[in-house]
Amino acid sequence: MSEDREADQADEADAAESEEDTGTPSESPADGEAADAEQEEGLQQGDFVRLDYTARTADGGQLVDTTDPDVAEEEGVDDQQQTFEPRVVVLGEGHIFEAVEEDVYGGEVGDSGGVTVSAEEAFGEYDEEEVRTVSAEKIPEDDRYPGAHVDIDGQHGHVETIIGGRARVDFNHPLAGEDVEYEYAVLDEVEDRVEQAEGLVGMYVDVDLDMWIETDEVEEEVEVESDDEDDEDAEPEYETQTVEKETLYVESTPQLAMNQQWMMSKQQVAQDVVDRLDLDRIIVQETLGEGAGMMGGLGGMMGGGMGGGDIEDALEDADVDADEIVDELEGAEE
Repeated sequence: MSEDREADQADEADAAESEEDTGTPSESPADGEAADAEQEEGLQQGDFVRLDYTARTADGGQLVDTTDPDVAEEEGVDDQQQTFEPRVVVLGEGHIFEAVEEDVYGGEVGDSGGVTVSAEEAFGEYDEEEVRTVSAEKIPEDDRYPGAHVDIDGQHGHVETIIGGRARVDFNHPLAGEDVEYEYAVLDEVEDRVEQAEGLVGMYVDVDLDMWIETDEVEEEVEVESDDEDDEDAEPEYETQTVEKETLYVESTPQLAMNQQWMMSKQQVAQDVVDRLDLDRIIVQETLGEGAGMMGGLGGMMGGGMGGGDIEDALEDADVDADEIVDELEGAEE
């Protein structure tokens, strides 16, 4: 028997002994892939889901947030400028508390549950050092009373007491130190990209908007390879090409144009939507009045479609004497 053959038999015996000692065969790559697939069943990070939920403080049951209009009405908050309806969120992106996301992972549409979110994760632990004494002069006169919400040096807080020229202000979140009971139901998984876009924009602004996605052909300058590839200092060369751009169109409204949150964060919103939905661009367009589109069309025609002869013909059709108009103008100049 050759040395190679003896070595092969020895390796086989070692493998058999190892398998016998552990009681299980060694795992194959296929087994590992099957295990990973099993772990990834159900809802996972990056999925868009529509949630219905209500969150209350664990101690006292104070309403924190809800998507249920009936709950909002019962709590007397339905008169606020807010829409109470199920919301589209992206799992794993911080749109909801992490403890809730962990409970949703692996689940499916129709699941519901309840999670206690710790104070630390919810609105932070209460910090005594965040209660500070400041000059009352830093507070507007109309807000110099206990309970008033104020902004001082870039921090938001509420006034506890005012004595003389000093004010005691608590800069903790009003719900700091409170655990939150979060009840939720997964209504459906959102796969339509327009609905996904609506959900993402709705995270920032609570305004109803019309949206749609189109693929446009756009002419743009595209960098091309230089004829002189050996010259490192050569200027880049460009040529005009027609390229396709997948575009999300958003029909603007007066409510959107005046929304402070939108004005402050629209670039962030746009980048978030473009990245998550793999779009090329977003166009926010505004229509003013019922005849805006027609006026735009007429303006284009008048700007480029009429020569001098056409103007004379138009004046004749309107029964206007062009010579008389010229004479009147010359007389006015004299």
